[in-house]
Amino acid sequence: MFASRPALLLPVLLLLTTVNALHFYLDANEKRCFIEELPSDTVVEGHYRALEWSDKTQDYMLEPDLGITVEVEEMETGHSVAKTRGPPDSRFTFTSHESGDHLICLSTNYTSWWSSTHIKLYLDIVVGNTKPDVERDRSHVSELAGKVRDLNQKLEDIRREQQYQRERESDFRDLSEATNSKAVWYSLMQIVVLVLTCTWQLKHLKRFFQERT
Repeated sequence: MFASRPALLLPVLLLLTTVNALHFYLDANEKRCFIEELPSDTVVEGHYRALEWSDKTQDYMLEPDLGITVEVEEMETGHSVAKTRGPPDSRFTFTSHESGDHLICLSTNYTSWWSSTHIKLYLDIVVGNTKPDVERDRSHVSELAGKVRDLNQKLEDIRREQQYQRERESDFRDLSEATNSKAVWYSLMQIVVLVLTCTWQLKHLKRFFQERT
């Protein structure tokens, strides 16, 4: 009987490197895990090849009935990033959503507690460059375009306000000039009326005194 508790291995993969010819042994009901620190939005590609021990040939052979399960989860949140089941010789790919430590686990499809199957598993993992976030770039460009449009709109509003103020200033100047012109004419009219009144009064007084004498 073999323990089914996952055996945690120390990290052996470095960022932006390829691990070649890494192999380990796996028993039925056993899960082997690797811790990989990844930045966000990073593509990881893996290739595994599992060979099963054959008592008949006394060697590890490729067995078509053997299946390999690959599980990836974020250690901090426990969120499952990927889970695939495939043949003994296959590939897997996933993309990290958040930066941090990721747990990459491999196990077989053999579930019998009394199975004495021994597996030799070769594993190559390539941690790629950070994937360009097209949606984020588009969102950023759209945000900048929106800010430019808002700025242009504000500049247009300021231009219209300045034009309105100039028109109001022109109207006020015309009104002031018209008012001043009317005030001048009103003053002149008052002077003319006053002169005429004084002249009439003088003539009237002169006639009055002439008649008394």
